[in-house]
Amino acid sequence: MSTLTIEAKKKQIAENMRSIMLTLGLDLSDPSLSETPNRIAKMYVEEIFSGLEPMNFPKASLQKENLPKELVLVKNISFVSFCEHHFVPMIGKVHVAYFPDQLILGLSKIPSIVRYFAKRPQIQERLTAQIAESLTSILETQDVAVAIQASHFCMIARDVEDMTAQMETHVLKGGFETDPLLRSQFFGALSQPSL
Repeated sequence: MSTLTIEAKKKQIAENMRSIMLTLGLDLSDPSLSETPNRIAKMYVEEIFSGLEPMNFPKASLQKENLPKELVLVKNISFVSFCEHHFVPMIGKVHVAYFPDQLILGLSKIPSIVRYFAKRPQIQERLTAQIAESLTSILETQDVAVAIQASHFCMIARDVEDMTAQMETHVLKGGFETDPLLRSQFFGALSQPSL
């Protein structure tokens, strides 16, 4: 973990970005490009990689409830992350399910947790696992399932240039892993059209 301040990080990234742009032969005296290094530095530190700062983890609002063990499912959480191999976007949807064991999480916190882990250089497999592990710990239940479907710009904009391929990853924990009926319930719910 970097010990630099936010301002020091932005300054160093801007300097390095200027060097990259000059190496590419870009004219930094062009008014359209002159502030690009600073814009990129601010975007990296304050926005797209803000999930690298532990202090940015969303505060969980938990509620203790004595509820019947029913599936909680949040579908189609949109996210943008950046592939750590090429620093280009991956965009997609996250689906999260859990069976509460007395604790339930405020609805807006699930997308917030997804976005926290997405806002760092990532690979999709790790992103799926981090969301599942985090929810398992916060909700104090093993019964958590996470599925992600995403398009990767490293495939769209370079190499094979495939515009339609999507990657799908799943992490199934607790009953979702061991019970075929629960697993079927999760994937069946994902296949149902949204309202």
